[in-house]
Amino acid sequence: MKWSLVILAVFLLIVGYAYVSTINGPITPEGRLAFCKVANPDMYPGHLHSQLLAKFANESGSKCILVVHFAGSSNYRCYKEGDVEILELAFVDTQGTGAEGDTDYLDSLKIALFGAPEGRYQYKTDGKVFTNLDDALDYLYGIAEENGQEGPIPMYWHGTARKGNPMFAQGCGFPLYFDIVRQQYGLIPAYVYTLKGMILPYIKDPYANFELTHSSELQNYYQQGMIDFK
Repeated sequence: MKWSLVILAVFLLIVGYAYVSTINGPITPEGRLAFCKVANPDMYPGHLHSQLLAKFANESGSKCILVVHFAGSSNYRCYKEGDVEILELAFVDTQGTGAEGDTDYLDSLKIALFGAPEGRYQYKTDGKVFTNLDDALDYLYGIAEENGQEGPIPMYWHGTARKGNPMFAQGCGFPLYFDIVRQQYGLIPAYVYTLKGMILPYIKDPYANFELTHSSELQNYYQQGMIDFK
């Protein structure tokens, strides 16, 4: 009983430290958005996941919301979904893994846990490519300010898995989410908010059951271009 109380106290201290660390920051790390792609391109006005992001932003009283990705062929433009500005940011992996090929999820996990090697990533948003994360985020903060953003911007990683079991494969944008939280708030908050974020879609994604029970079909449809609405 004594040890269980000690463990509980340590857990609460860690969670409390992570929460306090992010209170006054520019970004509120929320978690994973979805499990599988239901339409391509990833995000556009009217897309189910785009509408879901706007709903989350409205619930939090935010005028903007950030979603992070692996970089593919998209320009990851920022756009309006209703009255919410959807901010998109993707990392371009100069070693060639990511959205355009067979995503190496073990590699993604290593990067998420231990950080990206110096110079490996570039960052794309609004069709612009930045060589470092700070410049990319500063650009997005400027757009948020233009849209009247007050307080921190909620952030999700897209989370859609192109292959494999999406309950285990954390999908699109996972390492970038971790890296942003780590750089903004430190390693402990990054672990806490990533673990919390893994649970989030089971609670908040209204399409979670459909995506999980039809994951193999959705992944095949995406790979074959059958849900491509470009």
